[in-house]
Amino acid sequence: MIIIMAGGRSSRMGREKPVLKVGGVPMLLRIYYEAEKAGETVVALSRNTPKTRELCLREGISFVETPGKGYVKDVMYLLREFGPFVSVSSDLPFVTVSDIAAVKKAFDGETSITGVLPLRLVPKDLKPLLYKGYAIVGLNAVGAEGERFFELSNPLLAINVNTPEELRLANRIARLVG
Repeated sequence: MIIIMAGGRSSRMGREKPVLKVGGVPMLLRIYYEAEKAGETVVALSRNTPKTRELCLREGISFVETPGKGYVKDVMYLLREFGPFVSVSSDLPFVTVSDIAAVKKAFDGETSITGVLPLRLVPKDLKPLLYKGYAIVGLNAVGAEGERFFELSNPLLAINVNTPEELRLANRIARLVG
């Protein structure tokens, strides 16, 4: 199971991120179209994302409602409801089916995986979340036992749209890469 996490408050952006367009397409749809190629996909949303719910209903996309009380609580809720799953953040507009399939293949169903990029692959002008010499990306696998890093190779995964400035950057990149 692949779950697109789309229920956050989007406090830094000031509006629902999943419905914001990158390259003329809502980020959620860009991600969903890639994820569904890798397997059964559902969108996790909450009371924080009414426009995202409307988009899912309009497009016929399956969704589940989470408590909406923070990422960790929502992930724990989903783990109880669905068991182990691959998690994709709804603000990764350049995630590909290959990225998702790589995490899915590496996942043993028990040990959680945190998707990371080696810093050498991160474009210099980006300021990603760093931990232990890696850029953390929003593509993971959620299990019940421990955690390990999994290196990905798509440099565009470093583009995580959290602010209006990052949305402008994503749109510039979308014009270049399609």
